[in-house]
Amino acid sequence: MAKVAFLGLGVMGFPMAGHLVRAGHEVVVYNRTAAKAADWVAAHGGTSAESPAAAAQGAQFVMACVGNDDDLRNICLGEQGAFAGMSEGAVFVDHTTVSARVTRELAAVAADRGFGYVDAPVSGGQAGAENGVLSVMCGGSESDYARAEPVIAAYARICRRLGESGAGQLAKMMNQICIAGLMQGLSEALRFGEKAGLDGRAVVEVISQGAAGSWQMANRHETMLEGRFDFGFAVDWMRKDLAICLDTAEEIGAPLPVTALVDQFYKDVQALGGGRHDTSSLIHRLRALSGG
Repeated sequence: MAKVAFLGLGVMGFPMAGHLVRAGHEVVVYNRTAAKAADWVAAHGGTSAESPAAAAQGAQFVMACVGNDDDLRNICLGEQGAFAGMSEGAVFVDHTTVSARVTRELAAVAADRGFGYVDAPVSGGQAGAENGVLSVMCGGSESDYARAEPVIAAYARICRRLGESGAGQLAKMMNQICIAGLMQGLSEALRFGEKAGLDGRAVVEVISQGAAGSWQMANRHETMLEGRFDFGFAVDWMRKDLAICLDTAEEIGAPLPVTALVDQFYKDVQALGGGRHDTSSLIHRLRALSGG
């Protein structure tokens, strides 16, 4: 078992760090809001630290799950950043969804200081984190990944190395591109059924068993039909991720016409007050356009 630091205790990080304790690891946590770290210690044991650097001291693995590129830089760099506390030979594992650019930047700094870096964004949402069944997409050296994978396994259903530094983040972009298109298609289908006077639940029972079936259809159609959007990943965060996708697509010359369009639809959801709704709330926009 390993000594692990976990930085960032949001809706994903809080349960992920808890799974590390249950797997037998010695865990020290840090969160920008200290009260959240205290809540985690009360729930799971372990200890908390006052800074990323303090949490990382003596840790074999430092895991992070924060908000965006700037948040990640802030917890990694500087006198109180995790890199200042990490020992040579340790491995930093980043579960945040960020740009491949900042990933490669920080991986280079880590290499200069003698420790490893694995970008390991996750998919599966809050439920996947709570149940320990996340899909984890990784980039980094084969040796760093091989060391980190048994620790990541505490909350992963599947974990794969997909290439060198940044490959995990690029794979997560593909994941978000897929979700954007699928959620818009499902929203349009369910709204079409409502306007046509069909029983959406009955239709989904049939079509979910055929080629139209998807995780989104199986897990979100009920709440979408009921107008409940407090499940999983928020629209505000999805737009952050899609901005990364679109920026990267422009850099590499990969057209994303549907993704760009759905990003604007999510902007409309934000304008309707749905920034904290989950990503299935695209149907809310369609209802607003077509009379409730």
